[in-house]
This record gives sequence, C-alpha cells and structure tokens, in this order.
Amino acid sequence: MFITFEGIEGSGKSTQLEACSKKFKACNIPYLITKEPGGTDLGQMIRQWLLNPDTSFHHNYTELLLFIADRLEHVETIIKPALQKGKVVLCDRYKDSTIAYQLAGRQLDSSMIHMLNNLTDLEPNVTLLFDCSIDVGLKRAKSRAKLDRFEDEDLQFHHHVYQAYQRLAKNNPNRFHIIKADDSIGNVQRQMFEVLKPYIKQLSL
Repeated sequence: MFITFEGIEGSGKSTQLEACSKKFKACNIPYLITKEPGGTDLGQMIRQWLLNPDTSFHHNYTELLLFIADRLEHVETIIKPALQKGKVVLCDRYKDSTIAYQLAGRQLDSSMIHMLNNLTDLEPNVTLLFDCSIDVGLKRAKSRAKLDRFEDEDLQFHHHVYQAYQRLAKNNPNRFHIIKADDSIGNVQRQMFEVLKPYIKQLSL
C-alpha cells in the first residue's frame, strides 16, 4: 500500500507521518518512511539545491526537472522495491506536490508537467491532504526555522498552491482524504487515524 502525505507549508504533515509510522509499528505492519525530494542519496543533494533560499535557477523548468529526476530515482530504487517486499510506503509529498507547486505555484505549462509526472505510472492508494490555512501554516514555518526557498515565496504563490490542492481533492475524491490541520496536533491525529482505521485493520490481519 502506498500512502502519500500532502499539504502547504506548515500544514503539519511531516509530524503526522511520524505518528502514523508509530501506529504501524505498534500494529506490526511493515512500513517504510520516505520523502520527496530527498528519498535517495541523489535526492538529498537535489533537496539541498531546491530548498536553499540562496539557490537561483535561470530557466523556468530547471526546478521542475530536478523534482522529476528525484522522483524517477526515488520510485525505482526506494518505493517500488519496498512495495514488492510487502511494505506500506508512507511518503512525504509525491506527484500532487508537483501539480500544486510547479503547475499552480510557478504557473508552468500543464501539458509539460503532466507528461513528466506520467514518466512514472505508480499512483498512491491513499492521499492525506492536511488542509491548513495559509496564515497558520506560514506562522508555523516561521516559528520553527529559517524559511526555505518555498516557504519564503510571496502570498500569491501560496494561494495558488492552496487552491490547487483543493482542486486535486475535489477531482480525486476516492483517493484524497482531507484532514483539517488548523486544529491541535492531537485532534489532527485523531482525524488521520479515523481515515486510516479500515486500512490498518485490513493490513493487521
């Protein structure tokens, strides 16, 4: 089973992914935690370039192509092998982030992004969207560390990303589950496990 965690900056998805992994461990469900970008050794280098606030790309598509390169290696060397071994893969960001950030946020060509996204045919079984208001998300991001390249974008960029996630959830209701993430960590966690309860029960058998 392939579960992805999505959301805007500061939505709390990484915190809840960690809570999810502890639940799976307690239920003796084999799992793997990974992320994009940065799930491979190559991805770690790409992640540093992409998130560094001092990085400046001179072509509109350089950023997108780095994300795609990271994903292709990630899927082939980490995600698919884990799935083939019967593990549940818990992934912090995946294809939907490319649609939200590069298509909507950067306003890049949709046909190009969909073509590149489709270079890998692996789709998540479940996507948890941590639905957090932009103000709350950015406040959280600012409180934890120096802002990275994406967190430091202007409000218009973040609005485009937020709206894109809402469209994705609306257009893919069977895969997306919206978690209200403005709430306390405990309440967000309860919402998440309510969504995952039938899957955890099935995987525990």
